[in-house]
Amino acid sequence: MKKRMLFIYNPNAGKGKIRGQLSEILDVFSRTDYEVIVHATTGKLDAKSVAKAYALEDACDLIVCSGGDGTVNEVAGGLMECGKDIPVGYIPTGTTNDFGYSLKLSKNMVQAAECAVNGTAFACDMGSLNGEYFAYTAAFGIFTNVSYDTPQTAKNILGRMAYILSGIKRLPETKKCHLKIRHNGVEIEDDFLYGMFANSDSVGGFKGITGKDVLLDDGFYEMLLIKMPQTLMELQAIVNHLLTGQLNNERIYLARVNEVELESEEEIPWSLDGEYGGSHKEVRIKVYKQAVHFMRDQF
Repeated sequence: MKKRMLFIYNPNAGKGKIRGQLSEILDVFSRTDYEVIVHATTGKLDAKSVAKAYALEDACDLIVCSGGDGTVNEVAGGLMECGKDIPVGYIPTGTTNDFGYSLKLSKNMVQAAECAVNGTAFACDMGSLNGEYFAYTAAFGIFTNVSYDTPQTAKNILGRMAYILSGIKRLPETKKCHLKIRHNGVEIEDDFLYGMFANSDSVGGFKGITGKDVLLDDGFYEMLLIKMPQTLMELQAIVNHLLTGQLNNERIYLARVNEVELESEEEIPWSLDGEYGGSHKEVRIKVYKQAVHFMRDQF
């Protein structure tokens, strides 16, 4: 029986640039042994529901998705929810494509399509926040609502600069997050400006913010916590530390974690892979080692 591939793509991601190369991508797929099923997403969570439906029916042997990191979040999260181990190919076409960068996928869509069907399956870690799955980052504090609040038109025109400008605009109204954090027998309590749990070399288009030698399959995520600055000089010092990669000091805390519990005095909004992940007082983050297979080039 011929193998089946489900191709899910977001036609609006990244200025809708996939539309101009869709025929070339489908031509790549036509030269394989797969019978190809094509689905264009119609809105939020559509990619997840379609991926789950086909996976639960064992109706495909490979899922290839194209869009931003939110699209790959939905597909991988859907597979985690239904417990199906189906390889996922990814053609990044979003604004920042952090996860695609970490997987070392080509920015050329046709080359990424070739890798999606002819590459090697790589077992990648996944995370969950109170049972909601994420592929590469969960975050709170400043900048976390920038991705899902910034209009798509601004993202398309300005790219990464849209995130930066939107975050700076929010700085005066940013509230401190008072948290108790427990991980690996350690307890921290302080006021934080920002916190992130990431399995990526790039976040928000910024490279190296999670430190060096990030491994996507070791069963750990990098936890980065930035304390609330009391003065403009402290804020400048934090920025300098981030730019120079000095990520463990009196203002920034970096640790590798596989399970974390957080408690806050009031509900805090979270983002998961750049999308709104709900507001919570109590959070449990868990890492699932080598949980989803993504197609990438052999290294």
